[in-house]
Amino acid sequence: MVALSTSIFKAYDIRGVIGKTLDAGVARQVGQAFGRAVLAKGERKVVIGRDGRLSGPELAGALVQGLQAAGVDVTDLGVVATPMLYFATSVTGATSGVMVTGSHNPPDYNGFKMVLAGEAIHGETITALYRDIAVHDGQVAARQGGYATHDIRDAYLARIIGDVKIARPIKIAVDCGNGVAGAFAGDLFRAMGCEVIELFCEVDGRFPNHHPDPAHPENLRDLIECLRSGDAEFGIAFDGDGDRLGVVAKDGQIIYPDRQLMLFAADVLTRHPGAQILYDVKCTRHLAPWIASHGGEPLMCQTGHSLIKARLRETGAPLGGEMSGHIFFSDRWYGFDDGLYAGARLLELLTRVADPSALLNALPQSDSTPELHLQLAEGENVALIDQLRRDPFAGSERIITIDGLRVEYADGFGLARSSNTTPVVAMRFEAETPAALARIQAQFQRAILAVRPDAKLPF
Repeated sequence: MVALSTSIFKAYDIRGVIGKTLDAGVARQVGQAFGRAVLAKGERKVVIGRDGRLSGPELAGALVQGLQAAGVDVTDLGVVATPMLYFATSVTGATSGVMVTGSHNPPDYNGFKMVLAGEAIHGETITALYRDIAVHDGQVAARQGGYATHDIRDAYLARIIGDVKIARPIKIAVDCGNGVAGAFAGDLFRAMGCEVIELFCEVDGRFPNHHPDPAHPENLRDLIECLRSGDAEFGIAFDGDGDRLGVVAKDGQIIYPDRQLMLFAADVLTRHPGAQILYDVKCTRHLAPWIASHGGEPLMCQTGHSLIKARLRETGAPLGGEMSGHIFFSDRWYGFDDGLYAGARLLELLTRVADPSALLNALPQSDSTPELHLQLAEGENVALIDQLRRDPFAGSERIITIDGLRVEYADGFGLARSSNTTPVVAMRFEAETPAALARIQAQFQRAILAVRPDAKLPF
């Protein structure tokens, strides 16, 4: 039996390596602690689901045992995408739920994303689960919780199909990377009126073809080749649990989520003039002026899907998004991140034009890097960011410190922030010219090497 470790209690979820930091015993303890948290909120029902990982059935079974031991009733959705679990907490009467998923991590990972009384938990609330497990005496509730199964698939697909309408037939390519979205994406888009070329839509927790993470260009190579050699008009991709969206134009250009957000914002603001649009610190510097020019109020936020959801709820904003691919619609939807729904909304917009890829490629952009990772030891990432904040970054116009530090210049920006899930410093750079990009990167290189001369920089 794996010993309980604080290392699996991350900022937005619980995540560990099967057999090393996570097993059925830990899942049972998590279930019991979460069940007690549900009861403390005055509720007695929890919905659960799992993605396609090989360890999912065993972990989900142990999770159910823990929840029942706490005295809560469990409704098991079976194999679903994470947004389908979120959907269930919005429409079934059970506002708490646990998704057994390793998201986009390697096959030997798994974990839990949790909604407690309608809110995706993060930070201190997740830490509190660890503390509760650590001090609990192991006693079970006098009233054991019940168990039932429920198929949410038809209701979820029908809700999207009833809300989102394409303007004309279209042929698209869809790459699910053998993640759980493959069980639903093709059927959804065909029901909307699309012709669909499916790539790796067979759910396989080994991920035998490529990693299910569209944030990294190497995972989109097959989709790009499909578009190059076939007649699909554009392509979309999903991560392992279906809550993030990747987009590729016909010519192979990757349309990163901050540019996707431009299209969505322009549409949403026609119905919500003057509304706030939320985006995280990783996003392009072109996004704020784009939102403002379309009559909205741009609001930069910390990275983190749970944090953005919380801010969306606080502000009443109709739309938010992250560079990682999480897109949040409160306009016509429920405010949670949903790659499948975001893909449907994208189809709605792109079928209004004759050449979708021309529209995508015309969105403002600059020379930029994908997210780059500086690997460090546990805790060193936080210390490095604290030290970088003391650097003046000469020539910069503004330094934003809401999440790491984003150093803005007249012709670009550089970002360094401590990951909340792994011991890395995540970096991203954008500039108007290659020369400006190199200059900004050189300034960050100097600042990092001044405090960590042994750092192996990824640029």
